[in-house]
Amino acid sequence: MTLLTVLLQAAAQAGLGVFGAALGAGLAVIGAGIGIGGIGKSAVEGIARQPEASSDIRTSMIIAAALIEGVALFAIVVCGFIL
Repeated sequence: MTLLTVLLQAAAQAGLGVFGAALGAGLAVIGAGIGIGGIGKSAVEGIARQPEASSDIRTSMIIAAALIEGVALFAIVVCGFIL
């Protein structure tokens, strides 16, 4: 079976609301992971270029990562309400 066939069968059995909620939660987690990875990459590059600014860069990185995690958690909760 192809992936599309499996997805269509799951949508038909469980309903489109459940399928949409699962897809939305998965996309939110993937997007948050990509965003936090990009923040970490940029922070490491910034610290490598200016080691004296490492505390400021680290603080900004932690705040940005926390905000992204908050948005991802909110998206998962909204997807949970769809169920």
